Amino acid sequence: MALFRGFIAIDVKASSEISNIINEFKKSVTNIKLVEPKNIHITLKFLGDTDENLISKIKGIIEESVEDINPFEIKIKDTGVFPNENYIKVIWIGIKNHEQIAEIAKKIDDQLSKIGFKKEKRKFSPHITIGRVKSGKDKEKILQILNKYKNVDFIDLKIDSIKLKKSELNPKGPIYTTLKEIKIGQG
Repeated sequence: MALFRGFIAIDVKASSEISNIINEFKKSVTNIKLVEPKNIHITLKFLGDTDENLISKIKGIIEESVEDINPFEIKIKDTGVFPNENYIKVIWIGIKNHEQIAEIAKKIDDQLSKIGFKKEKRKFSPHITIGRVKSGKDKEKILQILNKYKNVDFIDLKIDSIKLKKSELNPKGPIYTTLKEIKIGQG
């Protein structure tokens, strides 16, 4: 049984504003592992180690989850951290009008649980991870940069496809490969 590290996501093209915030972190904070602009995405479901034999079933579940939905737009705006400002692990950019993304993620999660994937315990929180913080140092600098971008409209994004992706970890960062692309509104 061949396994791959899988996830289901919506790719996000890095706007100049997204690139600006990443570059600002790159220049001024050393304890962050930043996401490469080409790898920016919204995760709908992290699958973990996944049997390659399930690819067509997963594709079917994604297709089913978007069959009644037409392409739609979201606004990428605001910044924040997980879990909180006192203990920063993840730096993110927010998503406004994300109801349809949340609905799709829930449908996918519900259906995947029927074929052996663990159901999410936490409420779905749509966001774009731009960095993972390695230590508590530079916290004030991180918050200062985030505040600067707090109300920035990063990009309006048309959502017209969802992808099943493979993540291969290597020392320079993950390499993402699209295994299947499912168009929205094809049902």
